[in-house]
Parts: sequence; C-alpha cells; structure tokens
Amino acid sequence: MAADDILTRQAPHSPEAERAVLGSLLIDARCAPGVVGVLKSSDFYSPLNRAIYDTIYSMFSYSKTIDPVTVLDNMKTGGVWTDSAPTYVLELMNLTPTSANVLEYAAIVRDMSLMRSIADAGSAITEMAVSGEGGAENVLDAAEKKVYALRQDRTTSGLEPIGKILAGVYEQISYAALNGSGLPGVSSGFSDLDSRMMGLNNSDLIIIASRPGMGKTSIALNIALHAARESKKAVAFFSLEMSREQLALRLLSSESRIDGKKLQTGRVSSEEWKRLAEAASSISKTEILIDDNASLSVADMNAQCRRVRNLGLVVIDYLQLMQSASNSSKRSYENRVQVVSDISRMMKIMAKELNVPVLCGCQLSRANEARANKRPMLSDLRESGSIEQDADIVLGLYRDDYYDKNTVNPNIAECIILKNRRGETGSVDLLFQPEFTTYTSLDRRHEDGYGEE
Repeated sequence: MAADDILTRQAPHSPEAERAVLGSLLIDARCAPGVVGVLKSSDFYSPLNRAIYDTIYSMFSYSKTIDPVTVLDNMKTGGVWTDSAPTYVLELMNLTPTSANVLEYAAIVRDMSLMRSIADAGSAITEMAVSGEGGAENVLDAAEKKVYALRQDRTTSGLEPIGKILAGVYEQISYAALNGSGLPGVSSGFSDLDSRMMGLNNSDLIIIASRPGMGKTSIALNIALHAARESKKAVAFFSLEMSREQLALRLLSSESRIDGKKLQTGRVSSEEWKRLAEAASSISKTEILIDDNASLSVADMNAQCRRVRNLGLVVIDYLQLMQSASNSSKRSYENRVQVVSDISRMMKIMAKELNVPVLCGCQLSRANEARANKRPMLSDLRESGSIEQDADIVLGLYRDDYYDKNTVNPNIAECIILKNRRGETGSVDLLFQPEFTTYTSLDRRHEDGYGEE
C-alpha cells in the first residue's frame, strides 16, 4: 500500500448519516428520546456535528424545547457558536428527507463509531505488541480487555456523573419492585440466606469457606443450578479439583434424588432410570458451562467469560488450587500468601469488569480445629492475605457431624455469614444430604426438637 494512501485515508464515518440524525432532531423533537438512548456525542466524527448534538443532548436532559432557534441560542450560551452555524442548521433540515428513519440513521452513526474504536484498539494493541512491554501474556490479556470493552459498550476507566449512576440504581430498584422477589440479585435457592445477603448481586465476590469435605462443591453446584434456572442466563463453572463428569454425576444425583453410589455402580431400578432421564433433561435445559482445566489462572477464566453471551454467574472451585496471576519465573519465589492475595484481588476485579457475581470456594486452615468452638471465623481463611478484604460476602460452612459422629443433629449444617457488605451477618441452618451430595433449605417447623423458637 502506498504511503500517500495511508496518509490520506480517513477514519470510518458517514457524514450523510450524521447530518440526517441532527436534521431529524431539528425537524421533530419527538425523536430525541430514541436517539439519546442510542448515541453519545463521541459517536459523531465531525466536531461541529458533535457540538450540535451535545447542545441538543443537554437541552433534552433539562426538558428544554428543541427547535432550530432554541438550539442555535443554546449553542451561543454553550460557547460552541460559529458564524456558519445558522446556515449549517438550515442545511441539516433541508437535506433530511424524513425524521421517520432517524433510528436507522443513528444505527449507521453508531456502527461507524464502533469501527473507529476497533481501529483505535487495533493500533493500541499493535503498539503494545511491538514494544513488548509486560510479555506476551499481559499484552494478550490487555488486548482481550479492549475488545471485550468494545463488545460490551463499556469504557475501561473514567469518571461517570452521579446522575447517570443514580439512574442505573433507580432502574435496579424498579426492577426489584416489579419482579416481586424482593431481591436485587439472583436467588441462591436458599430463601433464609437470600434474605440476609440479598441474593447474588452483580460485581460481588462471594467466598464459600470450609474445611475439606464439608461440602463447598455441593453448595456451589446447588447455587449454580438454581441461578441458571431462575435467571435464564449462562453460568460458568470452573472446577480445578473435580472433572466435568464428576460434577455432572453430582448434579444428576441431586436433581433425581438417587444415591450417588448407585449411579456410580449402575445399580438403578427402572423407576430410578425414569427419574434419571427426567433429571438429565431438566439440567440440559440450563446453560451451565464447565471447564475442568486444573491449571487455570484468573486471567484465563476472565478471557473465557468475556466470550460468553448472557453471562449471569461465575463459580470457581476453589481458590487455593488456582494458578498465580503470573507464571513468570520472577514470581516463583514469592510466598503463597502474596500469591493468594493477588488471585483474590484479580477475582474481585473480574467480578466488577464482567458485572456478574463471582462465587468462589476457599479452604479454611486448621486453626479452628484447635478451638473448642470449631465454627469458622474470618481469621481461619487459609493464606487469607486480602481475601476477607476483597470479598463482599464470606460464607462459612459448619456441620457438627463432621467432628462428632454421635451428634444429636446429624446432617444439620450452619451457613455462617462471616462478612456481608449488603446486610447483616449471622447463621442460617441448612440440611446436608450426603447420599445426594446436596444442600437444601431447612424448614424449622418440620424439624421436631431442633431450632424451636
């Protein structure tokens, strides 16, 4: 390609579409609500078109009358007036065939703006790759973030007006009111737990902590299946300990209420085969995506999740098995506490970036076993580092029968809310069914002699 062609090439834009959008707004102010919801001023390539749209946008925000005279007057007030403005505004109106197609014109302007953003991202990625700063993995991660931000129509950073933020919060409140669930987030499937932590909320990092064998994976699967069903969204489940087949077997056992041992041995009755088929059909209708790669890092998970459409929840089982944020040799000597702290921080960043709840299992240290009261505490978080700082909610699992086989309350579990940025802490009783490797809500009214109030 000739050097002259490169120098004279213009960024993608459509002067005709930009003029048609502005002309439609000047001809018929009723177009404004639809256009304002689609276009930002930065979507316009021409500085003059951008200034006129900024003026109209501001007038719309303050419920001012929008017509050629008022727009020109507000351009003077806003300091964007030029001597050619009256002639140009008249030209915009004369060149616009009809305001009926304004949304089609806006779509062209938005498409051209996205093309320019893609070109800018490509140039930035090329510059990073040529400079080689941070290594190939970091450049790849940065490139994926840029492309993901374009796909999601988000900016990776920047200040945002409180008015816009409040509008989003107002929409959340309105949705919760219309939805009737009383929860701003997706239900976990455990009503008592939901009432305290307000469900699973976007951008939250939720930690489920316990000793090995207490049921972290079981409750994570319960929550994943319920969330996938209720939200009708995709749930990404990253298992660093168990295989896909093991997880699927647990889901089948829990859903069909058939003993997991019977499923593994194949000793299933004809009636159970029917229940098994129904359970498999029910689970298959959900969009639960499972990756059982044992060497994943947070960056790997984040990259995969960016490509999942309609993502609603990310589940990771479990934190201590995850790879460091960087596998470079310079980090090989770092102590495990710092590595886990880095992973924890990156998970919280991932939750905010993807704008979905991230649920992660975490193993407790043996510190609780030296105490008379073995219920988990925040200080028991193994290699805690910044886990308790980064997490929005920390849940600790405890079962008496784990330590005392002769307990009067076998299979009764306590889900202890150790930290909760959205509400109160406390304890919720659940029923653990080991034959199905599943947790269910405990209805105290039907548990004679237990938890009477």
